[in-house]
This record gives sequence, C-alpha cells and structure tokens, in this order.
Amino acid sequence: MNLFNLRRKPPSLDDLAMDTSLPARSDNFSSECLMPSVERPKQIFVRGQGSWLWDSDDRAYLDFSQGGGANSLGHSPSALVKAISEQAQSLINPGFGLHNRGMLNLADRLCASTGSDQAYLLNSGSEACEAAIKLARKWGQQHRGGASRIIVASKGCHGRSLGTISASDSSNLTNRFDPQLPGFSHVPFNDLPALHAAVDAQTVAIMLEPIQSEAGVIPATEHYLKGVERLCRELGILLIFDEVQTGVGRCGTLLAEQSYGVRADIVVLGKGLGGGVPLAALLARGKACCFEIGEMSGTHHGNALMSAAGLVVLDSVQDKGFLDHMRETAQHLGEGLSRLAHRYGHGELRGQGLLWGLDLSDDSADAVVKAALYEGLLLNAPQPDCLRFTPALTVSKANIDEMLLRLARAFSRVCTAQLQCRKGIAV
Repeated sequence: MNLFNLRRKPPSLDDLAMDTSLPARSDNFSSECLMPSVERPKQIFVRGQGSWLWDSDDRAYLDFSQGGGANSLGHSPSALVKAISEQAQSLINPGFGLHNRGMLNLADRLCASTGSDQAYLLNSGSEACEAAIKLARKWGQQHRGGASRIIVASKGCHGRSLGTISASDSSNLTNRFDPQLPGFSHVPFNDLPALHAAVDAQTVAIMLEPIQSEAGVIPATEHYLKGVERLCRELGILLIFDEVQTGVGRCGTLLAEQSYGVRADIVVLGKGLGGGVPLAALLARGKACCFEIGEMSGTHHGNALMSAAGLVVLDSVQDKGFLDHMRETAQHLGEGLSRLAHRYGHGELRGQGLLWGLDLSDDSADAVVKAALYEGLLLNAPQPDCLRFTPALTVSKANIDEMLLRLARAFSRVCTAQLQCRKGIAV
C-alpha cells in the first residue's frame, strides 16, 4: 500500500475559495433563515475558552481574531462569566432613565483612568462614534458659530450607522448602496499638509483612528499625531480619537493616545471594553463636555449587566503587571510573524501591542484565511492583501507558537495551490 495515497489532497485555489476542503458539518442547522451580512464558514461554534473555540463536531480552533478584538480577555474568562452571572441574578436592565451602581461605577472608573471629565455608555462602537459626531456638532453650535463639518483623516471605517458610514472613507465602503450624509470631508491619513489645507471656518473637529485597523493596520506616525493635536489647539477645534479598535489595552497602553503622548478632546471606546458583550463608551474632556439632559437616549445604554462586564475588563487590564506581560507576548508575536513573513516572501508587518497587520505578496488573504481555518486557526483579512491579528490580551507565548505553526501550514497550502494553478495554466 502506498502510504502517500492516504494523504489528504491539497486544495486548489478554487477549493479554498469554496471551502470544499473543510470538514463536513454533522449537525442539522440551516442558515437559510439568517439574513446574509458577511460570508461565514460552515462550522457552528458551540463553546470557547481563552484562545480556543470548539465547533459542534468538537474540533478545536485557535482564535487569533477574537471577534475582531472584542473578546479582549479571550473566550469565557472566569471573572467575566462570574460577574455577568451574579449581576444577572440581581439586576439586568433597570431602564435608561434610572441610575444603577454598575453604570455609575464604570463611568467613574473610565474618567479616572483616562483623565476624562464625562463618560456616556452605549452598546457599540458605531453608536459611540455617532454620538461623538453629535457631541462635536453641538459644541460647534455653542462655540464656533454653528460650524458642523468634520474632517476625517482615514483610510478605514468608523462603523456602520448612517453617520459613521458617512465618516468612513468611501473607497473602503464594501456596499455601493451605503448612504453618504453631508458634513464630512476626507483627507489622506498621515498627511499633515492635506489636513491643514482642508480646515476652514466651517470645520468643527478632526476625527481619526490612531491606527487605521480596517485599512490594514496602518499606524499614525508620532510626528503626524502630534501635528494634528497642535493644529486643533491652534485653531480651537476639537480632536476626536476613534479608539474602538485600539483602546482598552490593545496597543499596550490603556488608550493608544498615551503611547503617542497626545490627548484628544473626545475619545470613543468599544469592542474590547465589554470583553465580548455589547458595550462602548464616549469620553469627553474639558470644553467638549456640552451635552444636556434629553440629548442622548438608548434602551440599553449603561445597563447593569453590560456595565458589570466592563468593570471586569478594566479591573483585569489595569491589574498590576497585566500590560507589562501583554507587551512581552506582543513582542513575541511580532518577532514570530516577522520571521514567517520573511520565510514566505511576504511584505510589511505593521502594528502595536496585540494589533498586527501583515501585508501579503499578492491578493491571497482570503485564501490564507480559508487555509488557516482548515488548519484549525481563525484569522481575519481586512484587505485582500493583508491579514490582521487581534488575539486575546491574555494570549500565551505557547499559543502564539502554535498559531505560527498553523499559519505556516496555511501559507504552504496556498503556495501549493498557486503552483498547481500556474502549472495548469502553463499546460
């Protein structure tokens, strides 16, 4: 018997695109009644722990996406599970118009730890970005003669609500039917002269991500961010940082702005703040604190259950030694990815903390993601030629080493499929 015949046939590029190389699912669930929104693999995931997920066939997957960074402490961390369970038994949501201890405590903690004056709790980063836009325009009415235009320095996306879609770079919108509202100007990221040229009397704020995550993890330079801050101070306009992707320890400091030595007037947090449950925050400082009673509302804003989750995340991230250890593992991940990129002839590695983007040598990111899934590794591709890595902040060096092994096998699979494709074309 030829043992080589027992090996699984390497998938072609078409196989990788179609997911036909993935193990068949044994359950009977159907996705026909689920409205299509994103392309999802066939697997149904049923449990998770730390950096691992298991599907309904009890196959384990190493998760280096973690819901795009939302699961900041990994899957089902014991402290978060305990806090949510205990809170659910006493109070879930008393209603938006009533105080609860968790909401007050979390707002106080956020302000104290970030040097902010006011905090407002929401459900998602999109909502929080839209609230930031609303707050800036309210300030413009009061202090800048009704100015309302917001300049967005971006190659990425600030959410999916109407306001945040309009604040996103149109070249990165995935849906041609996405509506665009007036009142926004877009300039290239990391380009100070373009920003200076765009500001006029109708400008109320400049809005940007310190690291453009959806654009392929593109960090701002320190010179650029300090120049933006200086421009806002000189002109008396607001600076808004969208830290939905970069905040809550993801970049090695509680806020990414701290690693750059700059300070915004308004900061938006989301994703990792809830540790996997829907929670976001709008932070305002000094002159930007201008909302009045009745100008914000939301059925679930600041509910007790989600606030309990946020407090656990803050407790963990601010625990002694947590961020120091995270920075060590981040360095280990960066070094490992650099070696792997060099071995397979891929491009630039960019990022900070545990937010990394790896440019590929071609537009094979989707194929690599599919091949990685075949190897039991969950990754994300924000661009056709870029992979993004957002593991749990608690990820271990052993998990990183295992990820690198699986990613190497995925790269090899894609290389093999590409070689077979080229041979087929040659024939």
